[in-house]
Amino acid sequence: QLQLVESGGGLVQPGGSLRLSCTDSGSTFNLHTIGWFRQAPGKGREGVSCITRRGSSTDYLDSVKGRFIISRDNAKNTVYLQMNSLKPDDTGVYYCAAGVNCGTQAYFATWGQGTQVTVSS
Repeated sequence: QLQLVESGGGLVQPGGSLRLSCTDSGSTFNLHTIGWFRQAPGKGREGVSCITRRGSSTDYLDSVKGRFIISRDNAKNTVYLQMNSLKPDDTGVYYCAAGVNCGTQAYFATWGQGTQVTVSS
């Protein structure tokens, strides 16, 4: 059974970078599409990026295109989200989730507990 754990969040100044990791200790990680989502204070959760199980296809929220890069290393059961040129609007709790396809949040059945990202001077 999947147990997703996020790491890498923290406080960063505008323009800075962070790399988030999503890791699972099980044996079926490479069978799942993995998505990154975020929830800002007082707002709903939104999809940020997604990568299919072999990494052949990726998707990004328009506001992060050109700044964020999603990748995966199935040998390490890990998906990464490299976040560059961070803005205060990127602040929120970031979650990874495992699902069957990129798209609506309904496709994702297993969620991690989240990691806080704060972009502030």
